[in-house]
Amino acid sequence: MLKVLQVMQLMVLGLTYLGFGVGHVPGLRMNRATIALVGAAVLIALGTLSLTEAWVAIDANTIVFLLSMMVINAYLSYAGFFKLALHYLLRWIHSPFGLLVLLTGGTGLLSAFFLNDTLALVSTPLTLQITRSLRLNPVPYLLAIAGATNLGSLATLSGNPQNILVGSFSGIGYLSFAQALAPIAIVGLALQIGLLWVLYPDVRSRQFPNCIAAPTAFSATRLRIHRPLLRKTLIITSLLLAAFAVGLPLAESAFLAMAALLITRRVKPQRVLQEIDWSLLVMFSGLFILTRSVETLDILSLVAGGVAHPAGLLTLTALLSNLISNVPAVLLLQTFISPEATQSWLLLAAGSTLAGNLTLFGSVANLITVEAAASQGYALSFWQHLRFGLPLTALTLSLTYLWLVVLPSLGE
Repeated sequence: MLKVLQVMQLMVLGLTYLGFGVGHVPGLRMNRATIALVGAAVLIALGTLSLTEAWVAIDANTIVFLLSMMVINAYLSYAGFFKLALHYLLRWIHSPFGLLVLLTGGTGLLSAFFLNDTLALVSTPLTLQITRSLRLNPVPYLLAIAGATNLGSLATLSGNPQNILVGSFSGIGYLSFAQALAPIAIVGLALQIGLLWVLYPDVRSRQFPNCIAAPTAFSATRLRIHRPLLRKTLIITSLLLAAFAVGLPLAESAFLAMAALLITRRVKPQRVLQEIDWSLLVMFSGLFILTRSVETLDILSLVAGGVAHPAGLLTLTALLSNLISNVPAVLLLQTFISPEATQSWLLLAAGSTLAGNLTLFGSVANLITVEAAASQGYALSFWQHLRFGLPLTALTLSLTYLWLVVLPSLGE
């Protein structure tokens, strides 16, 4: 009877993670959040964990930090900050290649400090409007956005959800994390520009076709700026980044900044709260429970030896991130890493983020870019992305191993 129960528990876990990899359940209206909840509920019913153990398994620091950053992002977006920043960056371009460079650099920079999914959502429509006005092929510029949101988000703990997880589990400081991984992000963005330059000859041009002037194209861009809200939000966000820089607790600092923004006479709370990705928070909570179930059943003991080596950890992280998505991969592999193993935590963060560029389904930011483009009649195919993503991922993962493992060992 016990063996039958264990087999059932393993089957539920396997089917749940398979659902994560696919992103849905064929024939049913389920996304990753509901898959996580259903899997967790069935595992509790099968006795893998008690309800109390499942509740304790949810990491409060991660959930609070992620929620707080979502609220801050919502206020910045509502105030018009992201569109304004991209608009002013793009005013400096004078050629298709300049557009590629500024889109890559600007999106990467903003993604380093604010959740990358928001940048993908805001950047895509603006980029499509610009390429349409300038009569340019939008594909390389869409790829630039998708890649830059992932690469730029690697630089800081607040850049993406998996980095937030690593920060919660490892205790690595905000500046220490940035010092270690920002160089990889910067070189990765340069590699992306070079790769798109090779793959798409049209972007090499130093002037726009048909003598179109860039400022004319951008003057039509309508910007809705809520200036009082923008000033308040930028002040609070700047103070938050300063708190990160001096080493104050990440979750508590972000929570206080969120609270300060929520005290307002200008914005109805419904308008902000409806911008929160509640599905992502639910998914995280379910994943914490699934991860604790994996620990209870001791399923991953077979890969413990491989994770102990830096090359094995980086490779396994990249593979799992594309099979079951990067956040579940981080939650599973973090159980093998001690809080003091800084190098391993950095490899886990880098591998899970950079692997998001491998395929079209490797990260949520990629999917947001594709869906936003499709809604305006532009298709970005799986093979178009793979042609770009495969060499970019191979190059950036190799760079990561060289920077975090090889070079430090030479200095010893």
